Amino acid sequence: MAGPGSAAVTSTILAGFKPGHDEELRHMANRMTLPDLLRDGLDIVFIGINPSVYSVTQGHYFARKTNRFWPAFSRSMLSAPARQALGVEQLTPVHDVMLQDHGIGFTDVVKRATARADELEPTEFAEATRELVAKLESFQPRIACFHGMMGYRPFVRLHAPTMPLPVLGEQTLRLGRTRLFVIPNPSPANAHASPVVQTEWYDRLAAALEQGASTAPCQCEGVPR
Repeated sequence: MAGPGSAAVTSTILAGFKPGHDEELRHMANRMTLPDLLRDGLDIVFIGINPSVYSVTQGHYFARKTNRFWPAFSRSMLSAPARQALGVEQLTPVHDVMLQDHGIGFTDVVKRATARADELEPTEFAEATRELVAKLESFQPRIACFHGMMGYRPFVRLHAPTMPLPVLGEQTLRLGRTRLFVIPNPSPANAHASPVVQTEWYDRLAAALEQGASTAPCQCEGVPR
């Protein structure tokens, strides 16, 4: 888990990069990560694929300005209670830790930081998803929301391979009381969801929290380790 000074340390590491050299420094940067922002009693936990090296240098989730998470989330009903309590109209990466006080947490499927998610090795997901299951079973948020199919597909393939092919929205798989959702990845590289559509998905999550437990049948109450 990244300590309080991890952002400054990683920035120093990255500042030392020279094209074609300093592979050891690059490996050091890749070993840094973002801390899980998890605690008991959360309403929703957002699950990314893995942290970007840039976000790790900044010490916050979705830190890159071009990422659509914070603007889209800030326009949603889901963020309204937190924005009102914090006295802001626009949430930014620096609010990620504060959002735990308002029922919202953050983690990733794989904790190793990379410049791009496609730099992850397929083998990394096996151990990482086991660790993710343990975290979700321990903290039992009301909803665990995966940002994008790239993170959710290996999760369900490894731990519940008999489940139907996943689609966006609420899943039939649950972990104890935790309902699982998959929504579009807010990365600007995702051309399939506009910022308006991204906000609509966060509004749907707010509605799901208001409605409580889904009436849809649940095919699985847990997953094998």
